[in-house]
Amino acid sequence: MKLNEIRDNEGATKNRMRVGRGIGSGKGKTGGRGVKGQKSRTGVSIKGFEGGQMPLHRRLPKRGFNKPNATDLNEVNVGRIQQAIEAGKLDTGAPVTVETLVAAGVVSKPRDGVKILGVGELKTKLSFQVAGASKSAVAAIEKAGGSVTLLGAVAQA
Repeated sequence: MKLNEIRDNEGATKNRMRVGRGIGSGKGKTGGRGVKGQKSRTGVSIKGFEGGQMPLHRRLPKRGFNKPNATDLNEVNVGRIQQAIEAGKLDTGAPVTVETLVAAGVVSKPRDGVKILGVGELKTKLSFQVAGASKSAVAAIEKAGGSVTLLGAVAQA
């Protein structure tokens, strides 16, 4: 085999269709777009239009809302914090805050704070200074001999 003999397999490539090049080509005149109207023009798409019938997104009832001032918290389980301690990324002497968790790589961004959740097991005594904590998380932390201080006015749930 020589370099000048290399080519694609038969049928591997297909020539592009040249539309609008005369009626003999089979794709002339309207270029495969049918005839007339908005859809025959370029740059037009009518999303959700159902021919004058009330569109589905308007037939269905509205439900729910997005709270404009909602707090966006990082949720971290106590088991994940225990993993970080065992890996040597978290210092057991210092209090656990958003900044220490970001530095340890437990959470990627500070956002509006951290909420501790109770999945997993905590074996180390730690003091937490966080925006929120679930009841099971507080129980797990206090069982290990630690303490939780809630910052701000985030409801405990």
